[in-house]
Amino acid sequence: MWWIYALLSALFAALTAILAKIGIKGVNTDLATAIRTVVILFVAWGIVFARGGIESLPTLTRQNWIFLILSGVATGLSWIFYFKALQLGKVSQVAPVDKLSVAIAILFSVLFLGEVLTWKVALGAILIIGGTLVLIL
Repeated sequence: MWWIYALLSALFAALTAILAKIGIKGVNTDLATAIRTVVILFVAWGIVFARGGIESLPTLTRQNWIFLILSGVATGLSWIFYFKALQLGKVSQVAPVDKLSVAIAILFSVLFLGEVLTWKVALGAILIIGGTLVLIL
C-alpha cells in the first residue's frame, strides 16, 4: 500500500514543478514560496482537523517537536532553492536533478538511521546519480 502513496507523491511533485514554473514567471521566488507555504498551511491543518489528528498534539515529545521543526526548516530551504532553480532552468532539467535527493536520502538513511543498503537499493541510487550527471553535463 505504501507504494500507492509514493506514486501519488511523485504525481503531485511533478504537477508542482509544472504549476510552479508557470506561477513564478516574473515573480520573486521567495514571495512565491511564501504564498505556496500559506496554501499548504491551510490544506495541512484542514486535513488534520477533518481527520481528527489534532487529538494527538499533546502526545508529541520534545524530540518529535525538535525534529519536526528541523524538517520544516529543511523543507522550506528546499522549496526556496527549488523555486529559484525552476525560475532559472528548465523543468525537464531541474526536477530530475532535484530528485537526486532520493540518492542522498538513501545515503543518509544508512549513515544516520542504520538502514541496510541492499544491492538493489545501491544500484537504484547509482542509476539516479548517473541520470543526474547526464542531465547536468
